[in-house]
Amino acid sequence: MTATVTGIRTAVAVNEVVKVYGSGETAVRALDRITIDFHTGQFTAIMGPSGSGKSTLMHCAAGLDTVTSGSVLLGGQDITQLPDRALTRLRRTSVGFIFQAFNLLPTLTAKQNILLPLNLAGLRPDQPWFDQIVTVLGIADRLNHTPAQLSGGQQQRIACARALLPRPEVIFADEPTGNLDSRSGAEVLGFLRRCVDEFGQTIVMVTHDPVAAAHADRVVMLADGQIVGEILDPTPTTVLDTLRRLGG
Repeated sequence: MTATVTGIRTAVAVNEVVKVYGSGETAVRALDRITIDFHTGQFTAIMGPSGSGKSTLMHCAAGLDTVTSGSVLLGGQDITQLPDRALTRLRRTSVGFIFQAFNLLPTLTAKQNILLPLNLAGLRPDQPWFDQIVTVLGIADRLNHTPAQLSGGQQQRIACARALLPRPEVIFADEPTGNLDSRSGAEVLGFLRRCVDEFGQTIVMVTHDPVAAAHADRVVMLADGQIVGEILDPTPTTVLDTLRRLGG
């Protein structure tokens, strides 16, 4: 179950999180006591100058990286206290990932790539849900193709389908349009927006692109490992203006 505060459900709660890389004089404080909630059914973009900690925040919130101190609650469960095996099981079903590099296995077909997380978890797919996802994404006729036989946009849509199939608590997207041309990128962003509006999905996306960020419900701005601002109902102009003030 997700946590509920004043009627708003929280998919991921980051509480006083500190992340330090290295030690002594060479230590780098990538996150500095960050507290933020990512609400269920909301699309949040994380932005900031290079080195601001935006990718580190996403990796810690997703359980891909450990925290130095603080806690991260995913669906009400503190993932910072889970042993590795339990955390791996949780990520397979409760967290979806979409990366810039697609991360598809080249020897598997598109369908096999989509089903991989469920297969690893020993779960059967919901066939009507699978059919709906691949139809909405326009990849139903590409399921027997390998990644090498697909365009970049098609590969990213396969990655989106893979992330959505387990019906995760939250999908984390790290620069999902970074390797795509503008048209393919717009298609992927439009689909992510539909996932929130039509499926009630929770999405947290790291991006450097103001146009991509404008698809979100809110933009969280980071600088020097701290949250320094937030934009609700963003537009490319408001995002760009804020980034310029931060030196991004």
